[in-house]
Amino acid sequence: MKDSWKKKFAIIWIGQFISLISTSAVNFAVVIWLSLKTGSAEVLAYSAMASLLPQAIIGPIAGVFIDRWDRKKTMIFADAFVAICTLFMSISFYMGYESLILIYVILALRSVGSAFHMPAMQAAIPMLAPESELLRIAGINQTIQSASSIAGPALGALAISWFSIGNVLLLDIIGAIVAIVALLFVVIPNPQLAEKSKTSFNQVWQDIRLGFHEILRNKGLSWLFLYSIIATFCIMPVAVMFPLLTLNHFGGGKFEMSLIEIVWGVGMLIGGGILGLWKPSTSKVVLINCMHIILGATLAFSGWISASAFVTFVGLTTLGGLAASIYQASFMTVLQEQIRPDMMGRVFSMYFSFAIIPSVIGLLSTGFVADTIGVNLTFIILGLLIVLVGILSFFTPALMGLNRKKELSENVHSADNN
Repeated sequence: MKDSWKKKFAIIWIGQFISLISTSAVNFAVVIWLSLKTGSAEVLAYSAMASLLPQAIIGPIAGVFIDRWDRKKTMIFADAFVAICTLFMSISFYMGYESLILIYVILALRSVGSAFHMPAMQAAIPMLAPESELLRIAGINQTIQSASSIAGPALGALAISWFSIGNVLLLDIIGAIVAIVALLFVVIPNPQLAEKSKTSFNQVWQDIRLGFHEILRNKGLSWLFLYSIIATFCIMPVAVMFPLLTLNHFGGGKFEMSLIEIVWGVGMLIGGGILGLWKPSTSKVVLINCMHIILGATLAFSGWISASAFVTFVGLTTLGGLAASIYQASFMTVLQEQIRPDMMGRVFSMYFSFAIIPSVIGLLSTGFVADTIGVNLTFIILGLLIVLVGILSFFTPALMGLNRKKELSENVHSADNN
């Protein structure tokens, strides 16, 4: 076990790294294309909604099947489906059919593939590695994602400058093929199910209820979900408006937009590297709360500083990326530690759905809010709300006791075995 899991993750990480770089490049190229073509906050918001809403709607159902199906095959077919959708969009652009509606539809279909791939990947991790290494693995995953966030925007900006948007989309297809090939060389065990469930509406609904009950039975986990959903509700509109803040407030262009994406990735790389190389003794819940406060503060200050303080904006964005990386790794590790293996697909899918649906509501008002109160004030208000979430988390006993309950349960289990 000590040797095999490292080899498996090395193969998976190589495939994921190539895939994430290509996806990051394509995503940023599309953002640049939309920003320069329309200059509209609403268009950026609608594209984000198209990428999120289908995943949120089918997420709980997808989670049921992720727990039933072979998780390796699920990831492979999901990657293949996303690649086919991207290829169709590339062909359409190549033929001269550049339509916003087409972009929204393809982004929505790609979201369906993500609804299966991301939860399956997170659910597979505890089946591959010992629990004591989960936080370190999450840190390395964040490092890989961060490296792709650094290289991706630079590659995307370069690609969109040299090639048409249709040709740039081909990068994502190449990345998906590499990720699929890497998975073919890895054996991923699946959890032992109590019995073979029937694929009927009643049974699927029952499985969804079981996954929901898995969350509700743990009060600390329920509070963690709630606070994370509130924070995500605030983060998503701000994330969509980052290019507009760079363009409109700081007077930037393609270079400045790319730089902001890159330094966010640098911050995430540092955060992931910290967790990958060093196991913090601090409670993961405390880390999550502190990162909420730091991230919210960086967003609020980004909206508050003057237009001449672009260098400060770069520094704040770097710090925000670091906080987001440590938060995400800690949050995923808590879920992987707290949830039974045969329930992880459902729980991760439900989390993504519960977090996305309120975010879509926030995105619906992005254009109106940005035009009414301004992008800067939006950053300040939503950033302060995220800070408030982090502060309230420290005063929630059930949440603060989440790790202590886990440690107590392990000690009792160890004593019983002895």
